[in-house]
Amino acid sequence: MIELPVKYLKKGMVMSQSLYNASGANYLAKGTLLTERYISKLKQVGVTGINVTSLDTEHVLEPPEEILQEKTRAVAVKRVYDMFTQVVRDGRFDTAPLYKASAAIINDIMDRRMNLVQLTDIRTHDMYTFAHSVNVAMLCALIGVLIGLDSHRLSNLTFGALLHDLGKIKVPTSVLNKKGRLTDTEFSIVKTHSMQGFELIESMDIPDKHEIALVARQHHEHMDGKGYPDGRAGEAISLYGRIGAIADVYDALTSARPYKKGYPPSVAYNIMKNFSPGHFDDKLLNMFFRNVAIYPVGTIAELSIGYGIVEECKFGRTDRPVFLVFADKKARPLSKPVKIDLYSEKRVNITSVLKDMELFHFVRQLGFDPATLLIGQQSASEIEQPAAAKAVAADTRRRMMSM
Repeated sequence: MIELPVKYLKKGMVMSQSLYNASGANYLAKGTLLTERYISKLKQVGVTGINVTSLDTEHVLEPPEEILQEKTRAVAVKRVYDMFTQVVRDGRFDTAPLYKASAAIINDIMDRRMNLVQLTDIRTHDMYTFAHSVNVAMLCALIGVLIGLDSHRLSNLTFGALLHDLGKIKVPTSVLNKKGRLTDTEFSIVKTHSMQGFELIESMDIPDKHEIALVARQHHEHMDGKGYPDGRAGEAISLYGRIGAIADVYDALTSARPYKKGYPPSVAYNIMKNFSPGHFDDKLLNMFFRNVAIYPVGTIAELSIGYGIVEECKFGRTDRPVFLVFADKKARPLSKPVKIDLYSEKRVNITSVLKDMELFHFVRQLGFDPATLLIGQQSASEIEQPAAAKAVAADTRRRMMSM
């Protein structure tokens, strides 16, 4: 996948993420083949850039399957939007549609557990809270399944996660969507959303409302006691709160906001594992990342031996995926790619991940999009390589395979 500014999009490219409009509906679905009309519409609604599966418009490369069906995600986003809007408009809580959305999320996870987590939706800034809520619910449900929660507790966790940011309806949008650093006063206002959400859920006429409301109240608590609103530590934070903290931060890090670009999953992994000591429940965090595509299929990276594209990411070894190495260290294409499983080849390491315009210019310089290597019906030998590559390919392959 490659992220492109809208001005670089071309007819025939395939969207690798979904876009939701201001009313919570799915505007363009992941897998959509872009047309001139769609590109024009993206510009009109203010989208500055999207991810596509490939720069190559001659070969249709489908995005990878996710753990959540597109229909399930779109319906859930709409249900969260409807609920938030209803509460703001007249203070009522029509929870039945949201319970149905919660059940659909759980069913998808049960049915599609062989798919690693790969979050590929984008949101206009006024849609962030609603799509974020669905992603957090999905991630919470996944962790709940992994630790063996019974169906009743799993339902409460997922429903609570869909509403974990309900308190943000009490926070001015000018503060929520502010570009740049928040003042201390503004941050204090934002921090009130946890307790506001807790109190709103507690006022609902639903079973287990106190347990459900814990996700809203505690998803910003830290294991070391430095979180908010109560400064709880360790197991004084409910299981729901500890799960919610992981899901909330992961989606927040990987999502684009008005004031920042989204980080790739590999950067989010590094931040959460190595730069947030005392923040998360380590046991839950490790279990979570064993089921997340840290380097999603299609990721192009510089390795210690050359350049490669991720062909496969496996459960339990998500930090060491299978690569197709297609170029040497000087970015000279090989005559044929070499498959390397980093889990087995311990001496081969990932140096950096190419993204955004760096990746765009790299692909243009290379002369072909390595994403086409992932098209099943196309063998690597069918891809034309510059003549200069053949002079170095054999030596490079021998050197790589001997490592």
